[in-house]
Amino acid sequence: MTFYLNDLGLLCALGGSKAEVGRRLVAGDRSGLVMTDRFSPGRETIVGRIGSELPEIPPEYSVYQCRNNQLLLAALEQIRPTVDAMTASLGRDRIGVVIGTSTSGVLSTEQALASVTQAGALPDRFHYKQQQMGAGADFLTAYLNLAGPAYTISTACSSSGKAFASARRLLNLGLCDAVIVGGADSLCGLTINGFAALESISAGHCKPFGRRRDGINIGEAASLFVLSRQPGPVALLGIGATSDAYHFSAPDPAGKAVIKAMQLALADAGKTPDQIDYLNLHGTATVLNDAMESAAVNAVFGPALAVSSSKGMTGHTLGAAAALELGFCWLLLTGGSEDTLIPNVSGDEPDPELAPLHLVRKGERLGRRIDTCQSNSFAFGGNNLSIVVGRA
Repeated sequence: MTFYLNDLGLLCALGGSKAEVGRRLVAGDRSGLVMTDRFSPGRETIVGRIGSELPEIPPEYSVYQCRNNQLLLAALEQIRPTVDAMTASLGRDRIGVVIGTSTSGVLSTEQALASVTQAGALPDRFHYKQQQMGAGADFLTAYLNLAGPAYTISTACSSSGKAFASARRLLNLGLCDAVIVGGADSLCGLTINGFAALESISAGHCKPFGRRRDGINIGEAASLFVLSRQPGPVALLGIGATSDAYHFSAPDPAGKAVIKAMQLALADAGKTPDQIDYLNLHGTATVLNDAMESAAVNAVFGPALAVSSSKGMTGHTLGAAAALELGFCWLLLTGGSEDTLIPNVSGDEPDPELAPLHLVRKGERLGRRIDTCQSNSFAFGGNNLSIVVGRA
């Protein structure tokens, strides 16, 4: 059975609407990456911060007040008409919510602990629900007065990709008729200082697949889709998930499970490698990931497929990355320009030591209509995911 991505709402360092994000994305705009020490006092680092104004959480949902839920609410507002129409036609008990995240509202916890240190007490507005991993799914369900299945998946940087696999399963099992699915992660000290401790933060702008790449820029984002059986503009064609458990944080250099994930997604979609028009790479700009992924992608697709990492414009948005980058594929498939590609923005020359790939240049077009896209997301612990989507 075919399932459809009926609508999309997203925001990231590229902007607060689909139109703004789409325009800046294909232009290769990385101005949303800014230098700050807000989350790492005394040590400036480049982050992908959302600059647009965020909606306020209504007072009756104050227990869910945190930046992460504000991001989700901003994404929800973009798809609210579609959600309301489906709720009216299907019933509130037939709409599910599956969200991926890696840190949820931990920023609120950091602020609360700072208050304890400075003032000797937790802030009045603090509630433990703000920091719970499942806070996003709980908030959206309460806010929309839904009664279907609602939960959160956290597998680090593949979290929101795994959410799509889980949401599709809810539809296949007949437990839902539509699912609000996606992810959100917001900037916080925990992730920035944690990745710095792993020596994975770039000293400047990240350089995906660049000769001088030296680590990631961390970003924040939210991306929400409506997934259902009702025909929509984009079809969810295939999902491939694997786990290699090679190392806590480092990828398996051979990339065997990553290759398998891409092959499983293609098989699930009924596609051959030459039927994919564009691949959004995981492309973190770390030395190990880019070496592994370039070899794995070359093994499956060869060197000719148009590929790029969009993280050079958004930063690595962690648990939201898979849904955000699938959203970028959705924009390619639904945009007015049918052959415009997403460039690989690194500010560096490609690393000649890596397996050869066709990294998209700024302004490059496919030369034919983009009909099918694939997107990769990999995570700590070897949680790998690849998703294929296409024009409906």
